[in-house]
Amino acid sequence: MKSFILTVCSILVLCAALYAQAPTVTALPNTIYVGADGKFETAPDTALVQFNISAQGETAKDAYDLASKQAEATRQVMRANGIDPKSAEIGFFSLNPQYNWKDVKHRITGYQVTTSVSVKLKDFSKIGPVTQQLADASVGESQSLSYTLDSTEEAKSKAVADAYRRARASAQSLANASGRTLGELSYASVDTFENIRVRTPLAFAAKSMAMVQAPAPTEEFSPQNVTVTAHVNAMFTLK
Repeated sequence: MKSFILTVCSILVLCAALYAQAPTVTALPNTIYVGADGKFETAPDTALVQFNISAQGETAKDAYDLASKQAEATRQVMRANGIDPKSAEIGFFSLNPQYNWKDVKHRITGYQVTTSVSVKLKDFSKIGPVTQQLADASVGESQSLSYTLDSTEEAKSKAVADAYRRARASAQSLANASGRTLGELSYASVDTFENIRVRTPLAFAAKSMAMVQAPAPTEEFSPQNVTVTAHVNAMFTLK
């Protein structure tokens, strides 16, 4: 019985939280208040390649030097593909000691340097060469690829327009059913959201002649569309 009461209370709290997020609108006579969702799908214009540079050494300096070599290898791969190394972005940098947890005193056995790097590519034909060359150079063996829009303003506008058309169509149907005429828009609120694609890890096996000749994992495949959604709440007058 207690669990049932707790479940009901949780549902009520969740409903109250969701209701609190909705805009507060004062009901007016001779008006219709409707809400609708809209969306706009488009091909992405930016590919985001993300990977970590990670190196271990007996001392902090050894780990740092190894990470520096991997970073330089990354810059060389970018230059070889006509990409400015300055366009790469670092998400974080960490230097952590490694301990022997089987030892009672937990002695330090070495150090690990880790940093995350992300590279935006406008030319999708460079995705295969960049990811493959990073793997060949033993850099970024754990890679991920996602697609996005560099500028979403136009897509958001089209998603809002689609949501408004749906909202007005619903209001029009309700007005017709009640024998009234739909009037002008008197209030509206808008929320937009971008559907971020889940990053897809790119795994690479050891080098072989077959692998060198094989196409890249992303070769000939089309990137997923980016979906921008919008929710419109609208109030119309009735005549």
